[in-house]
Amino acid sequence: MLSILGMIQEAGLPDGGQGMAMLGRAVGAGVAVIGAGIGIGRIGGSMTESMARQPEMAGQIQTAALILAVLIEGAAMFALVIALLIPTG
Repeated sequence: MLSILGMIQEAGLPDGGQGMAMLGRAVGAGVAVIGAGIGIGRIGGSMTESMARQPEMAGQIQTAALILAVLIEGAAMFALVIALLIPTG
């Protein structure tokens, strides 16, 4: 927690906005990873519920859920790269 407070204090220093850019990079990367985790978690929960309701469709449900998880992970990696490419000054 203390390191976050230090980053926020450093972001306010008059250094031409480099601290704010670094803070923006960190927040953007964090939001991308958290969003992907939530999305994949929801897919997993829905997949488990669907397979419990219709066990005979388990193979098709699992395949579709895996494809969706990979698409979400790809979008999260794209967002992470974009967040880390923000210029720092």
